[in-house]
Amino acid sequence: MTQTPPLPKLELAHAALSEEAALALLAGHRIGMGGRTMDPKAQIVGEFVKSIRVPGYYPPLPELRQQLRTMVTLMDEPAPALARIEDVQIPGPAGSIPARVYAAAGGGGARPALAYFHGGGWVQGDLETHHGLCARLAQRAGIMVVAIDYRLAPEHKFPAAVEDCLAAYAWLRVQGGTLGLDPARVGVAGDSAGGNLSAVVSQLARAQGIPVPTCQVLIYPATDFSMDTPSHRELEDGHIIPRERIVWYAQQYLRADADKTDVRASPIRGDLRGQPPALVVTAGFDPLRDEGHAYAEALRKAGADVVYREYPGQIHAFVSLTKAIPQGMACTLEIADYLRRRLGGA
Repeated sequence: MTQTPPLPKLELAHAALSEEAALALLAGHRIGMGGRTMDPKAQIVGEFVKSIRVPGYYPPLPELRQQLRTMVTLMDEPAPALARIEDVQIPGPAGSIPARVYAAAGGGGARPALAYFHGGGWVQGDLETHHGLCARLAQRAGIMVVAIDYRLAPEHKFPAAVEDCLAAYAWLRVQGGTLGLDPARVGVAGDSAGGNLSAVVSQLARAQGIPVPTCQVLIYPATDFSMDTPSHRELEDGHIIPRERIVWYAQQYLRADADKTDVRASPIRGDLRGQPPALVVTAGFDPLRDEGHAYAEALRKAGADVVYREYPGQIHAFVSLTKAIPQGMACTLEIADYLRRRLGGA
């Protein structure tokens, strides 16, 4: 009987392998669960990240935040050159909110726009970690993207991030013309924690009489802090965000357990009537998969126009790792095309 050779110790260089070479490397070692098989590039990235982490250890915040910047720098394609990339300040409830404007050349008149809220567990992430993604969306969709650098936990606990994101969105709806965008066509989007914030902003806009977003794109969103779904249980040791890491993020972000049931933290508990059209993207090997799917179904049941898209072989954060995981780029282009259709990009 021929034995499967042992898998070699994964190194960062393995993330640069072609898909064909990745398949050859992982022969006999593919990860599967529930009828899904992990994408070979996602498996290499996910297993490499696991191998360099010390379970239960979280470095000081400056180092932790730099780790995400470094991972994206190494594993994401560079941002395309655009006619306009400009750092701006937007008035917020606790002072100015840093933001970055992205717009490609072409298209006369005011542009439709997208407020983008980055992921990172409400603790990590900034304008740099999502620079490439925001630039790609602006270029492909023919829209203006305004990335919002909301306040992070644990220095600024819930609901600080919510307040910043809602204030920035509301400002774009009233004063966005000063940036050259069309205040009548403004969508929201975000990944992970940013997907959570996008859903929350959409609900709060309706509740507070602010025009609801023209559309919302929720990329592997966190929607329910109960964390009681089959994917949370099956993927307790999941790649990128195992359960212990999700719990740690929640502890940094929320003030107390009571916040878990606040609709501004768990939007699946909110009133979903009158919500804007949505594209909800999930990854098959992501602990957040089922709550993203549940939110899409709840939106649909409440009457929203919903497109749900699961990438069955993918892991959390794959849209930010496009150099290492080609499906991340394919997903980005799919998102941009949806935004172009919904917002009417140039």
